[in-house]
Amino acid sequence: MPARDLPQSDVALIDGFADHLAFERHLAPSTIDAYRRDLSQLATFLRRVQRDLPGARLDDLRRFLAQLTSLGYARASIARRVGAIHTFYRWAVSRDVVAQDPAGLLGRPKVVNRLPVVLRVPEAAALVEAPAVAGDATEVDAAVALRDRAILELLYGSGLRVSEVAGLTLDRVDLERGRVKVIGKGDKEREVPLGDLARDAVAAWLPARGVFGVPERDELFTNRRGRPIGPRDIRRLVGRYAGAALSGRRVTPHTLRHSFATHLLEGGADIRSVQEMLGHASVATTQRYTHVSRGRLFEAYEQSHPRA
Repeated sequence: MPARDLPQSDVALIDGFADHLAFERHLAPSTIDAYRRDLSQLATFLRRVQRDLPGARLDDLRRFLAQLTSLGYARASIARRVGAIHTFYRWAVSRDVVAQDPAGLLGRPKVVNRLPVVLRVPEAAALVEAPAVAGDATEVDAAVALRDRAILELLYGSGLRVSEVAGLTLDRVDLERGRVKVIGKGDKEREVPLGDLARDAVAAWLPARGVFGVPERDELFTNRRGRPIGPRDIRRLVGRYAGAALSGRRVTPHTLRHSFATHLLEGGADIRSVQEMLGHASVATTQRYTHVSRGRLFEAYEQSHPRA
């Protein structure tokens, strides 16, 4: 059911909550959109049982989650919706929209904490170096290859999130110092190293930006039509090059970020430095990568030691 078919009171409530997330909690637009979708889905379910968001009861919320389970939603997806419901109703109680939190006793399904998928160093190199300028390439095709190489180098060489790469502007890249400033989650700015290969790739791309007809734009990366490139465009190009360079592997932009962190730790970087480069608010999030590195350590032992 589209949002326009929901009760106007629910639509206004979701809009108010979204404003709170944007202006008070400074969450990313993609995160706010996810909250909107989850709450609109809940509001749609509640309307079918003649209720609205302020009038929801614990049993209604449990039936909503049971419906998601019956429809085949993954535990992680259901857990995300539970988190959205908890956050929304805590906010609603604080604003006196509801007198009592109906989600207070709502349980969250346990989610298996899977280790991140990580590429081997040669695999990461093969993927990042996949965009190449062919001898007979047109000017536009050559520019696309240079752009894509720069994007892949930033994802793996600097560990940037896909949204951070898409949001880069020219003034945030310092080729001389080898630094790049990004706006991460919660509108937090951080400066991360720009490795030699990433710096060379960005430097090669900059003169080619004008091929797409918009050299005056502030965005570092644009598409063929001269519009700012988006996260979806970057995900597609990563998948395309991965399909050619790493047949059979499912690779996303976040896979390159995972690989960046793991390879740093395996190379001896301390976890606090990696935390800062990734922009993690808590070191506990970064510690996931130590498990991956530890797994590699035992694998190396089993392959190499004569008594293993």
